Amino acid sequence: MRCNGRTLVGIVLVAALACAAAGCGKTKDKDRGYPYKVVTTVAMVTDIVKRVAGDKAQVDGLMGEGVDPHMYTASRNDVAAMMRADVILYSGLMLEGKMADTLVKMGREGKKVYAVTELIDPKSLLEPPEMAGHHDPHVWMDVKAWSKCVEAAGKSLGEYDPPNADYYKKNAAELIADLDKLDAYARTAMATVPQKSRVLITSHDAFNYFGRAYGLDVRGIQGISTESEAGVKDISKLVDLIVDRDVKAVFVESSVSEKNIRALVEGANARGKQVKVGGTLFSDAMGAPGTYEGTYIGMIDHNVTTVVRALGGDAPERGMQGKLKAK
Repeated sequence: MRCNGRTLVGIVLVAALACAAAGCGKTKDKDRGYPYKVVTTVAMVTDIVKRVAGDKAQVDGLMGEGVDPHMYTASRNDVAAMMRADVILYSGLMLEGKMADTLVKMGREGKKVYAVTELIDPKSLLEPPEMAGHHDPHVWMDVKAWSKCVEAAGKSLGEYDPPNADYYKKNAAELIADLDKLDAYARTAMATVPQKSRVLITSHDAFNYFGRAYGLDVRGIQGISTESEAGVKDISKLVDLIVDRDVKAVFVESSVSEKNIRALVEGANARGKQVKVGGTLFSDAMGAPGTYEGTYIGMIDHNVTTVVRALGGDAPERGMQGKLKAK
C-alpha cells in the first residue's frame, strides 16, 4: 500500500493516541515490580498493613516501640523514606499531628497517601470537650473500629495495585476474623470484673474507645495529647474517685512518663487508701518488635488481660492465646 504524507501523519497520530490510552511509556500494573515499597507511621498501622500486604509489598514503619506519636516529628531520614515509598499509610484523626504538613506535602507531590481511619463512621467517633472540633484518634483501642481500618488498608492497597485487589481483600478478611475473636475475648473477660471495680485510670486519655467498647469508666490524668500537663486539682479529683470507688489498681503506659501515676498512688496512700500499679499498658505504641506484644492482637490481648486481672476479674495469666509473657 502506498501512503501520501497526510495519510502517514494520520496513522502516526492514531497510533500515538492508542498508545497513550494504553499507557505506553509507563509501567503497567502487571509489570510493577514486587515487592513495592510502603511506608507507615505508627506501629499499629504497620502491623495490620503487613498482614494485608503479604508478600506483595515491603512495609516499613517510622515509629517503633515506646514512641509517642503525639510528639513525633518526621526526621530527615523519615522524609527520605517517604519520598522513596510507592504508598504511605497513616492512622489519621490528627494522631500524627506534627507530621500532618509532611503527609500533605507528600500527597501534593503525587504520592499515594491514605488514612486507614477513612472508613470509620464519623458518628461513632468520640469528640472530648478538650478537643473541640477534633476527634479522639485512639480508635485502635476498640477492636471493632480497628477492623474498619483493616478493611481500609485492603482497599487502599487494592487501589494502588488493582491486579492484586482480591488478594488484599482476602488477607484483610482473614485478619478481621482474627480480630472478631479478640473482641469476643475482651468482652467475655471484662464481664468478669465486678461492676464497681470497672474503673480504668491511666496516664492520659488514650483508652476512651476501650472503655466504651468493653464497659469501663475511663479516667486519664492528662488529656488526649501527652503535650498537656496534669495539675494538682486533676490528681486530687482522681484520688477522691479512687477512695469513693475503692479502686484497687491504676496503670502506667509504655509510651508515657509514669511520674503522674506515681504521684496519684502517693496521694491515695496519704488518704489511707492503698492502691497498686496494676501493670504497664500499651497505648500509643505496641511492644517490642518480634514479640507477641509487638503485634496489634498481642497488644490488645495484653491490655485486656492486665486490666481484668488487676481489677479483680478472671482472665488467663498468659492471655487469650497463651502467648503473653509470664509475669
